[in-house]
Amino acid sequence: MQNTWLIIPISLISYLIGSISNTRIISKIVDPEADLENVFFEDKKTSQKRRLRTVSATTASIKLGPKVGGLITLLDTLKGFIPVLIVHILFPNKIYHLVAGIFVLIGHDWSIFYRFTGGGGYSTSNGIFFAVDWLGALICSLTGMGVGFMFLKDMFLAFMLPPWLMVLWFILFKRDWYHIIFGLAINIIILIKLSPDILDYFNNSDKSSRDYSSIMDQTGMGRGMKKLMKFLGVDPEK
Repeated sequence: MQNTWLIIPISLISYLIGSISNTRIISKIVDPEADLENVFFEDKKTSQKRRLRTVSATTASIKLGPKVGGLITLLDTLKGFIPVLIVHILFPNKIYHLVAGIFVLIGHDWSIFYRFTGGGGYSTSNGIFFAVDWLGALICSLTGMGVGFMFLKDMFLAFMLPPWLMVLWFILFKRDWYHIIFGLAINIIILIKLSPDILDYFNNSDKSSRDYSSIMDQTGMGRGMKKLMKFLGVDPEK
């Protein structure tokens, strides 16, 4: 049986942990003058620039370089992984770690310390999923990226597929509503946070005009994805 009163402090503490912005902290250490609010993706093919709406590892990677972005990606992943794992160890066979994961992600995306702004939540959600079910997270990540790159030839879908595959994994292998609702909640949070980017994606009728390769070159995660695409036999320049 779940203790409702225990869920409240776990939710609050998890939200506060999620609200810690590794991007802002590391960026202040590396370059105190860095402006993280005005960072743009540049499409070299069309010369178009798109302002990033999140303050994240991607923002830091563009502004301060891939090494800084990679460090922040790792820290954001651990920020999702460690609290959820600790709660899971302290309270086995309970749902408290699922609640912790949801509120860590909410804090990451809408930090109370930074006027309810934050990152996109991709790295943090990966850490959360790995703490809940490492095997499922690994298989879904590889499968989602593989399908997105090799069959759909679309970087955006390769980015969005793995969290939804986790919902399917929970349905097939966990077979309880707690995990299914948890998976749906994580995806809904990601969708809400990235809704402007999702709208941009669907509103661009000519997706072939985008230079995904140059966009990917601007972030550590993007460069890693390009290496994976080449390993899988997919030409990222197309």
